[in-house]
Amino acid sequence: MLNYFKKRYYLSGAAMTLGLMGLSATAKAQTDGGADDASAIAENITESISDLPGMLSAMSYLVGLMLAVLGIMKIKDHVENPSQTKLKDGAIRLAAGGALFALPIVTEAMLATIGEGEAVQQADLPSLQFGTD
Repeated sequence: MLNYFKKRYYLSGAAMTLGLMGLSATAKAQTDGGADDASAIAENITESISDLPGMLSAMSYLVGLMLAVLGIMKIKDHVENPSQTKLKDGAIRLAAGGALFALPIVTEAMLATIGEGEAVQQADLPSLQFGTD
């Protein structure tokens, strides 16, 4: 029974992915007059990937929130029955949830510090001359 659901889960995920790629490819082909060459496919992939950071941020927030709630529930279980549920189980879930919840903010701060796609310029140093008067 579990294999049945797992197979359906993977099939629906693959169908959704291919469907989304097909929708954007169809829209792109209609604007290009039906051109289906390698450059159109590469451009489609590049445009599709531009939405990936937003999706990863949303997933990070959702999974982080879920882990935080599960951590609180494990700590509640520990308070009710300390001999069966270890405190570390809840603490690990809380820490992982907090890290995932903070990941988009940390990534945005890192990109703002480093710069998005900007080339780093080498500092100009004045020439030094020793022993010449």
